[in-house]
Amino acid sequence: MASLPTATQRFLNGIIPENPTYRLLLGMCPTLAVTSNVQAALTMAAATTFVLFCSNIMISLIRNLLQSHLRILVFTLTIATFVTVVDRFLAAYMPEMSKQLGPYIPLIIVNCIIISRCEACAAVQGPFIAAWDALGVGIGFTLGLSSIATVREILGSGTWFGLTVLPPDVWTPWSIMILPPGAFLTLGVLLATVNFIDSKRKAD
Repeated sequence: MASLPTATQRFLNGIIPENPTYRLLLGMCPTLAVTSNVQAALTMAAATTFVLFCSNIMISLIRNLLQSHLRILVFTLTIATFVTVVDRFLAAYMPEMSKQLGPYIPLIIVNCIIISRCEACAAVQGPFIAAWDALGVGIGFTLGLSSIATVREILGSGTWFGLTVLPPDVWTPWSIMILPPGAFLTLGVLLATVNFIDSKRKAD
């Protein structure tokens, strides 16, 4: 156990070195599906972070009771519980956003980001470290979704967070950017940019 990462290491690793979007390429379904605008992207990121945080702590608290052949089932049931909380909250207090996100909130249940953190951290370390791990990964996921959504919304709609930043008289929106091909294009360009910067940094 002494060789396992500390809370600070877990937190920092989740933001950049093990960023789920740009490093591990996890959670691609919501990354591509809900990033046509920043508001939807941040709502999805917040929902995922909440579920990840609660699930990590819960799994960590019962880690000594987990049976190896049942652990994935326990992970899934735990995650599903908190996803239901988020889904009902959005339906009650943010109905329009709930409709916009549609099935992608329930799909958090099978999000590889959360299951992987339960397996890699929560099932082997205490709740304090598991909590910081969840926060780091949550911030990393938020950065990934918000950066992709920022590019897509600005280029595709001329707005950012619903506010006009590129007036119609100076910019013709690229409608493809808010369509599925725009999601793949934006992700590819940003991934290439991150890899280029990383390779330059290592070369220096």
